[in-house]
Amino acid sequence: MEKTVCELFAGVGGFRCGLNAIKTVEDTKKKEKWNTVWFSQWEPGKTKQWAHDCYVEHFGTSLDLNGEDTTNIDISQVNKKDIPDHNLLVGGFPCQDYSVARSLNGEKGIEGKKGVLWWSIYDILKTKHTPFVLLENVDRLLKSPSKQRGRDFGIILSCLNAEGYVAEWRVINASEYGAGQRRRRTFIFAYKNNTNFGKLLNYDDVKCLLLKKGFFAQTFTIKDFDEKSIKSTDISTDILDVSNNFAFDFENSGIAVDGKIYTVKSIAEKITPITLGFLLEDREVEKKYFIADGNLYYTNPESTHSDETEVELPPESRHTWQYLKGAKRKYRTAANGHKYIYSEGAIPMIDEWDVPARTMLTSESSFNRSTHIVKDKGNGKIRLLTPMEAERIQGFPDNWTDTGMPEKMRYFCMGNALVVPMIEKMEKTISKIFSEE
Repeated sequence: MEKTVCELFAGVGGFRCGLNAIKTVEDTKKKEKWNTVWFSQWEPGKTKQWAHDCYVEHFGTSLDLNGEDTTNIDISQVNKKDIPDHNLLVGGFPCQDYSVARSLNGEKGIEGKKGVLWWSIYDILKTKHTPFVLLENVDRLLKSPSKQRGRDFGIILSCLNAEGYVAEWRVINASEYGAGQRRRRTFIFAYKNNTNFGKLLNYDDVKCLLLKKGFFAQTFTIKDFDEKSIKSTDISTDILDVSNNFAFDFENSGIAVDGKIYTVKSIAEKITPITLGFLLEDREVEKKYFIADGNLYYTNPESTHSDETEVELPPESRHTWQYLKGAKRKYRTAANGHKYIYSEGAIPMIDEWDVPARTMLTSESSFNRSTHIVKDKGNGKIRLLTPMEAERIQGFPDNWTDTGMPEKMRYFCMGNALVVPMIEKMEKTISKIFSEE
């Protein structure tokens, strides 16, 4: 089968880097293993499309079947018939409210909420009949919404089922499979049931599928799971019914086939991860990344708690990393005037070298509780991560986002990105599957 790809919500090209094992910026000049026939990247409400521009800087653009460049417009406005044919659709899409309802004109069937990107994926699959799909989402997708747990993921599985797909999923902690970040994400691999891969699998032996034969079992080894803990349920292809009534407690791995869902809590066969210290720059780092002593601590450096229920701290004390990352107790007032005590626990102030990085967010480098601060390798002083270190944590080539965008956007793009080495691992299995189609 020809290795043709459509990359949706492409960001700065994480899927493309992973599929083609791109390690340096110069690697983009080499012939790619996978032919990306079209991509889409559009950031709503942004005048300057930094992520799209970065993608084009490295890979160039893609034209639709009309010879037009539609890669940087709202995907919902793209005519799906104009997207070039492809055998693999990939994309990282946000966890949103996927619920549906009857349209005002009932004859038109059901409608999803506007702006929900899943429906654009679904429209493409219905139009282009893509045989293989690889998607990424946050781990909470399996549990949302809180009032009808599992509904949103159930809608996705129902849609895929209705179009003749088998869908496997696994929540993967990247650090458990050798990467340098403790980032947990839900991956979905779906394939038409009439593909050779779909025909070869024995769906009567669910344990074998989840442990050995399935896509994720072949790619990310499972140490074990309790066979007795496998749960199952039926799911309808009536998406409105699923939206209104479906709820299910999904575990971190499973498979949906022919209207049946099987899920189990699996335990990863862990691989030694890359540590944060390995990813830090060895060269001299610019002064602007270092944190002034006065912004680090406001009291004894050993203190990890603050209690403001008796006396409030002055603003300058609150604007320290010690306060931000420490445990807190303080009074707050609700909108109705009710006074209550707000509290939160402490997190490590300085990120250690000998463990993988924590999950990177789009707020990285800002004065934020989730921001990494580290000891510099050269002088031992405390500083923020550099943009290049943020790229390394996600597995991108050095200076990948150094394409003219502001530094703040470089961190933002990395916080939005996926862990490239996880896609590299999956590519090896997908390549094997394609060779047998």
